[in-house]
Amino acid sequence: MANVDSIAVAPAEPDPTSGTGQASRPATARVGLSRVRALVAVAPVVLTDGAVIAFALFTVLYHLAFLGDLRPSVTFRIWLLACVVLAVVAVLRARRRRAAGTPTDSTPTGQEDPVSAPPAADRRLLIGVLGAAAVAAVSAGAAGTRINLSWWIPAVAGLLAAVGGLLLVRQAWLRGPVSTPAAPAPTTAQSAYALVISVLVGISSFFMSRNTPDDVYYVGKSVWIAERDLIPLNDFLFSENVLPAMGSQPPIPSIEVFDGAFANVVGIHASSALWYVLLPIMAVFAALALWRLTHRWAPRRPLLAFTVAIAYLYLVAGGDAALGTFHVLRLHEGKGVFVSAVIPLMWLYLTEWFDTRSRRSLVLIVALSITAIGLTNTAAIILPMLVGAAGFAMMLVGRWKAAIVAAVAALAYPIGSLVVSRLALGVMTATGADDTFFDAAHTYRRTLLFGVVGVISGLALWCGALLARRRTPALLAAGATLALSVMFVPGVLEVLSALSGVSVVLWRVPWLLALPTLIGLLCTVRVPAPTAALRRAASGGIAVLLVASFALFATPVWSSKSWVEVRTSPTWKLLPHRQSIAFWIKGLDRPQGLLLAPQTVMRTVPIITSEVRVVLPREFYLVEYDLNSQFAKDRMLLAEFADGTTSPAPAELAPALDRLDVGTICVYNGNRYARDTVPELGYQEFATRSSPGAMTCFRRAD
Repeated sequence: MANVDSIAVAPAEPDPTSGTGQASRPATARVGLSRVRALVAVAPVVLTDGAVIAFALFTVLYHLAFLGDLRPSVTFRIWLLACVVLAVVAVLRARRRRAAGTPTDSTPTGQEDPVSAPPAADRRLLIGVLGAAAVAAVSAGAAGTRINLSWWIPAVAGLLAAVGGLLLVRQAWLRGPVSTPAAPAPTTAQSAYALVISVLVGISSFFMSRNTPDDVYYVGKSVWIAERDLIPLNDFLFSENVLPAMGSQPPIPSIEVFDGAFANVVGIHASSALWYVLLPIMAVFAALALWRLTHRWAPRRPLLAFTVAIAYLYLVAGGDAALGTFHVLRLHEGKGVFVSAVIPLMWLYLTEWFDTRSRRSLVLIVALSITAIGLTNTAAIILPMLVGAAGFAMMLVGRWKAAIVAAVAALAYPIGSLVVSRLALGVMTATGADDTFFDAAHTYRRTLLFGVVGVISGLALWCGALLARRRTPALLAAGATLALSVMFVPGVLEVLSALSGVSVVLWRVPWLLALPTLIGLLCTVRVPAPTAALRRAASGGIAVLLVASFALFATPVWSSKSWVEVRTSPTWKLLPHRQSIAFWIKGLDRPQGLLLAPQTVMRTVPIITSEVRVVLPREFYLVEYDLNSQFAKDRMLLAEFADGTTSPAPAELAPALDRLDVGTICVYNGNRYARDTVPELGYQEFATRSSPGAMTCFRRAD
């Protein structure tokens, strides 16, 4: 893959009219145009690799800041200075190498994969693999419909297809040339197309709003940090950094700290910083990451494959676990960037490392692993699976040393940081996580979906190794397919759950696939045709059929069924009336103590301000503090009362209000029981608002 150091400008032709100045201007114009084209061609590489290194640097600085007890704003300013220094060094190195004429491109150019007839034994194995893949894909897609099929059918068929595919790819590798056929460097036109699509993806992030329950923690933490310029090592939702922090959320990720520190330094609200500045940048980054892997793995027509992959992410959403819901709608959560950008880039960097064994690739693997753990703790679970799948595949062809080095580079920092945090803060207790578990069949249906889209996902999964560019891309795709196929065998995820104790994230194991790229590769299959034009037309027809299937049989990201509201102007990812209520409550002259309000409002308030503490930020988090404790029972009792779902007697409410020190109670006007009961509890009305969100607030009487 081309990089910024490889930009070289041909010397201008000798001026045939020396002294006149007439011919120098066209030559200068040609040189300038050549530079612009070269910059556009390498822009996706420079932007993505630069972003990886920059965020990895911030994550390291954030972790080191614990030793010096630095405020986030100070860490952010140090990071800015370090980024400027690194950028200057990179530019100077690029100029020196360009002046010396030293090529630095680690990716040799190449042509479309040549097609040769496989031996008879391989043809028979290929037919078997395709048959098993078809059975697995169709039966897996049907498993979520009215057709009642045992999950053992797709599990066994998929495992057979994965093993057969890996054997085919391995045999092709061992028979092939020692040199690795690589993808040609992207042309200026290809990079320009990817940049335009990525910018459009970033723009679209402004107008789609999907508020998720997790936002109260992730966005709320950014708001807390921005307003106080502190990192909360203890609980910040139920208390003022006093109660023990949730055991399942060690303070390793740095993305919330980055957002909060950025907002504090710039002087804007943390939610605005996240949704108006960082979110579109992350959307562009994710789209470019997808483009780079697709370009590297596609044996032909990468632009078409990239277009289909983007269409898949926009047209296939709906379910809470569908990949489309993470790409644009939930990129403001670290795990969204992880699955949408880190996963494809990790496969890309591993491909480059196994192809070239260059120091640059190894450095990028290390930086990306740091970026991954800076985004989400899930990286410590998914990355070992991904790297293990890649390493196992490379060991099968004798690349033991390269596989071991890659594994150490990709896993040392994430696993090390997790171990250090546990030694410093205590053993992780993911009590809440253990309450939710999805077996293999449900995991497939939640992430790869069912019906027509499930069948297409299955074909991409079990045929991906046969569609990818030869040698390294095909081998890595085969390793990923085998790893996931093993996990889809009934009982495997149950064993992993018992061993790891983090059941809640095991449904995310399909994330290791880089599925959107494999979906795009479906349209690159070489259709037998007498002419190149007919082959291109056939690929275009497959692409149209894929996109049409997504449009007809899936739920797009902009649908209300995806819990999305499309706005006509850039917006926070909150329902407008809840946002308005939260700001209104913040502006009230409230007494000291907690705020009791309907649960939807209490989930919104921490995203607005850390100055108003609420009785119950989110019910799910109570499992961290023992659901049978008085602490949890009081909060659930009062929250249900404020919601109007129960009507407890004043004798039950009064002790709970006193124990929690509730100073303000706000209820919707439609909750008549609460409006009549609150004055009996020693509270007096002091504020009302009209629709939308008509509400009455009461304050504790002195």
